[in-house]
Amino acid sequence: MTSTKFDISSRVGGLELRSPVIIASGVWPYERELWSPLRLEGVGAVCTKAVSLNLRAGNRGTRVWETPCGMLNSIGLQNGGVHEFLREGMPVARSSGLPFLVNLVMEAEKDVRETIAALKDAPFEIPALELNISCPNVDGDGMDWGVSPKSAARAVAIVRREWKGPLWVKLTPQAPDLPAVARAAEAEGADALVCANTWLGMAMDIKKKRPAFRRVVAGLSGPAVFPLALRAVWQVCGAVSIPVVGCGGVAGWEDAAAMILAGASAVESGSALFADFNLPRKIASGLAAYGAEQGAASIKDLVGLGRDGRA
Repeated sequence: MTSTKFDISSRVGGLELRSPVIIASGVWPYERELWSPLRLEGVGAVCTKAVSLNLRAGNRGTRVWETPCGMLNSIGLQNGGVHEFLREGMPVARSSGLPFLVNLVMEAEKDVRETIAALKDAPFEIPALELNISCPNVDGDGMDWGVSPKSAARAVAIVRREWKGPLWVKLTPQAPDLPAVARAAEAEGADALVCANTWLGMAMDIKKKRPAFRRVVAGLSGPAVFPLALRAVWQVCGAVSIPVVGCGGVAGWEDAAAMILAGASAVESGSALFADFNLPRKIASGLAAYGAEQGAASIKDLVGLGRDGRA
């Protein structure tokens, strides 16, 4: 998988990663076969599906719509609640032997405190939380927490008081001033930032002559958003000193390399996995070959190389 001349392992946000390739939240179901070492070759960590306090049925109507070079989704953070996750999801996540991040839904303060309390009482240690202040497909939480520095700071502060382990914060590109939101999350104790979640878009069902989604808007992901995500990573990396994980349209090792050169310490890939389950292995292998070709010793030597004149 990797070249002996180039080390792709790294430490990001309190986690030791054998590879900078992370599976993004929402795309890897809790099936033991998918969490086996064979399936996870090239993966450094896996983000779980969203976890909230109570069961969420998700959004009604159309949930996924294919677009040129991407997809729109309106899942609505569907999950069985934290106690179902602890019973059924967590044992599968642990079976991989890899670090995993629990994608925590940022709900009302009381609810999120109860969710964290349940996670802390789990029989096994949870490696890290990925605080989701960026989901565009729900009302009253998710993205509502992440669009301004003030609300983002409050969300991170609430969770940081309850959770002492590694805490990553997943940002929304809908924030008018994304670097300011990133700085606010860092100031309240985030260990790493994930930049970013999906972009708002919509689709029109021309046969029914109405918007395809009941909520009208949905989250756009896939290769189409990569240039936007890369720009966001560049901006956020220039604003904070904690590690940044690039996310959005990563569909090959070249995309991952571009994110890392822009300052990201690791990358998350999501929608592209629907087309190729073996993508993490290919990304890791491609990065190893690229790093060796550049004469670098490790992935850390490439982080930010494209922005600071070292090239």
